[in-house]
Amino acid sequence: MNAPSLAALVLLVLAGLLAVPQYFDRHRGPGASHRVLYATAGLQLVLVGAAAVTALASGGGQGWALAAPIAAAAATLGGGAPTRSVLQLSFNASHPEHQPTLTGADGEVVFNEEADVQPVLRGGAWIGVLERLAVSSALLMGWPEGLAIILAVKALGRYSELGKSGAAERFILGTFASQLWACACVGVAVLVA
Repeated sequence: MNAPSLAALVLLVLAGLLAVPQYFDRHRGPGASHRVLYATAGLQLVLVGAAAVTALASGGGQGWALAAPIAAAAATLGGGAPTRSVLQLSFNASHPEHQPTLTGADGEVVFNEEADVQPVLRGGAWIGVLERLAVSSALLMGWPEGLAIILAVKALGRYSELGKSGAAERFILGTFASQLWACACVGVAVLVA
């Protein structure tokens, strides 16, 4: 394996590993700053871009056996921050999910049937991890038709929740961002190999 190919794979590994801390520190809560999230996502995108440019310079044919698993790992682990950044940038503060919880005089939660304030699409981070693993695996195996199956399974699993206010938009944005990240990582592997 030549130096540019190795450098491209190292950049891809760094892009994936950079996102690992986000699974332990979710950067959530009222008033939480999203600067760390945006910086992480931006740096990851720069690293994947640099990996692609470096892989182009390598001339290809440098080791599919090494490039494919690295791309799958980077796609799986690394897509959380870019996906969450896209979702955060599309954040609508007027949505009922993001309004303060109403409490009574004794501090009890007051239920308001009109503002059914339930979080939208819970568990998305872990679904995204599995989605990116499936997408990268399908592409690396040369089975792009698998993407249709992955999307169908994901949509069926979320079908009952997609009618909630804002859920369909979050579903589409999150899915596109997550899958584009996985495709970019696989693209680097294809350029190296």
